[in-house]
Amino acid sequence: MPAVVDWGRREYGESLSAMRAMVRERRDGRIEDTLVLVEHPAVVTVGVEGDDGGAAGSGLPVFAVERGGKATYHGPGQLVGYPIVDLEARGRDVRRFVHEVEEIVAQGVATLGVNAGRVPGQRGVWVDGRRKIASVGIAIDHWVTFHGFALNVDPDLSAFATIRPCGFSPSVMTSLARELDRPVRLSEVRPFVVDAWTTRFAVPPPTENPSLAHGVVRSPV
Repeated sequence: MPAVVDWGRREYGESLSAMRAMVRERRDGRIEDTLVLVEHPAVVTVGVEGDDGGAAGSGLPVFAVERGGKATYHGPGQLVGYPIVDLEARGRDVRRFVHEVEEIVAQGVATLGVNAGRVPGQRGVWVDGRRKIASVGIAIDHWVTFHGFALNVDPDLSAFATIRPCGFSPSVMTSLARELDRPVRLSEVRPFVVDAWTTRFAVPPPTENPSLAHGVVRSPV
């Protein structure tokens, strides 16, 4: 069965180092597929496509990372998930994996009454195809995935106004709290996300249509 590790609230830099160490452990077979859940203090991360404006002037710590995409914000009230998964056992299908991550989030928020899903041509999880409730950006090192999703549970959405999150206007960002019009705690959402993760990744899918990529692969936020 896939594992779950909850880091609670943890600094981003420390989490990044620990996540990269877990990638090596998964690659060596020392751990099983694992979903790391964490909440970060306020920080901006910038993917390999660079900053679309505002990261340096946000007044927050900024980390350049190896995931796909541009800049995004992490902070209190946001549930961040890092799936450390060996894609060798799942057909080396990067696109399918990204869609599976998006479906995990969509299933998790559906249990709370928010209908969300994927938008063709865009990454992340969207409400009504117009409001982005979660960002998704991954990297893959020798077929082991890292980075992942950031689900806006009840963050300060005004923090997105200092950047262009994933290249979009900050106004597209929404949260469970905004959609439900009530406060929402991470502890309320976490079990549903874990259930969706465990169900979807308990059995590897058929190994078909393998990607030919090697080294580090990035998927945008």
